[in-house]
Amino acid sequence: ADWSLVFWTLCSVILPVLITLWCSFQRSRRQVLIRDIFRKSKHDWHYTDLFGQPSYCCVCAQHILQGAFCNCCGLRVSEGCLKKADQLFLCKEIMMRSNGGAHNSMPHHWIRGNVPLCSCCMICKQQCGTQPKLCDYRCAWCQYTVHDECMMDCLKTEECTFGEFRDLIIPPYYLSTINQMRKDKRTNYEKVVPYCRKHWMPVIILANTRSGNNMGETLLGEFKILLNPVQVFDLSKIAPAKALQLCTLLPCNAVRVLVCGGDGTVGWVLDAIDEMKIKGQERYIPQVAILPLGTGNDLSNTLGWGAGYAGEVPVEQILRNVMEADGIKLDRWKVQVTNKGYYNLRKPKVFTMNNYFSIGPDALMALNFHAHREKTPSLFSSRIINKAVYFFYGTKDCLVQECKDLNKKVELELDGERIELPNLEGIIVLSIGYWGGGCRLWEGMGDEPYPLARHDDGLLEVVGVHGSFHCAQIQVKLANPVRLGQAHTVRLILKSSKMPMQVDGEPWAQGPCTVTITHKTHALMLYHSGEQTDDEASS
Repeated sequence: ADWSLVFWTLCSVILPVLITLWCSFQRSRRQVLIRDIFRKSKHDWHYTDLFGQPSYCCVCAQHILQGAFCNCCGLRVSEGCLKKADQLFLCKEIMMRSNGGAHNSMPHHWIRGNVPLCSCCMICKQQCGTQPKLCDYRCAWCQYTVHDECMMDCLKTEECTFGEFRDLIIPPYYLSTINQMRKDKRTNYEKVVPYCRKHWMPVIILANTRSGNNMGETLLGEFKILLNPVQVFDLSKIAPAKALQLCTLLPCNAVRVLVCGGDGTVGWVLDAIDEMKIKGQERYIPQVAILPLGTGNDLSNTLGWGAGYAGEVPVEQILRNVMEADGIKLDRWKVQVTNKGYYNLRKPKVFTMNNYFSIGPDALMALNFHAHREKTPSLFSSRIINKAVYFFYGTKDCLVQECKDLNKKVELELDGERIELPNLEGIIVLSIGYWGGGCRLWEGMGDEPYPLARHDDGLLEVVGVHGSFHCAQIQVKLANPVRLGQAHTVRLILKSSKMPMQVDGEPWAQGPCTVTITHKTHALMLYHSGEQTDDEASS
């Protein structure tokens, strides 16, 4: 009886372990097979455990809860039908296969089933996708939908117009024609369709999948479905400088770039555009729009694109906003930091500033936040968490006051004139209207007649703050900053000790030095007048 009890006890322990190990082995084996199919496939497959809407396999027509979907053409299949789907269905072609002749049109690319909700048939104007089965068709380029019974042979060969976003899409036949012309060493692209079309303004999407709330991955897929996949780039895989070389194949002064990321990502892209100027590609420079995915997004807010994006606006509306946006200029500034000392042989540190430079409590908060994020990056995947950490370090500085008596440690010159500083803990040099995640710092409470801060007037606004608590009061409009003046050139001398500094959210600890801020260049940006915050409306 004792041996029998031992035997059954071992069975009850070992058997679940063996079943778990077998299931784990089968799961990993299945994942290896799926990854192998994904790698060899011409589709941009992504696996999901649960589709966001009722879905049907495009091969077997069965209802599926999990499976794979193509980020480019929108095809959806079950796990078992992946290989067959690769054989039966072509993905969107980024460049048409050349057969010797020139192309200036292409037919629709019809995909059966899983049409968007509330879509209407282009023939009878009635709603599509209403039946609980694989039904109706959608064109992967123009996004038009057609009922099964309305689908005619003429539609299968009809020329695709590329739909609502024809002025933003780079057609596959255009790229194949340009490619052939480059082989023949011809550069007269002006006669190629749609290069010669008046309102063609192709857009390039540059998304940083690591920014802020990690929405970049989802946006990449949605933009690839609406546009040519060759126009959509993941900045975690390709540098902006390489992606922007696509501009050299497109009309001069017509290309628009949508940067999906935070202010740091925008600065990265603008630096790459400055490199194009150095290479002599100035006529190909694009205009830049912003989809704010970062934490602060002050530059995005200044240009009317909002304080943050969390999926509340459809991607189609974002593209409409890019089409309608107006071109403006943005001042960019050179920040040179020269260390003090007789034996200092190092070159000065040089930064490019778009938003602001600061020394004091807000730079200290940014430095602590940056150090914390470097240690545990997985914790900082949400905009709310990021702001909560900033709040924690700001509260801590209210008690400790690490930056007190700043006025005794620094000298400030505006356009060569020495400024007498009151008792301060921080100095902030602004190039744009917004600071600190949506606060109009220069205007303060708006109760004093000061000229509005502009991003294109070649002037810097210089303000002082008494500490972290004073910064918080300014953000909720309970106090004004200490306005020190406006200037074309700012010079700040740190005489002693080490102080935290930051340029556009990139912080560091700095010893005795001289900081000189001068105008560098202008960037071509896009301003969206439809998005307006309460602060902007009141000012």
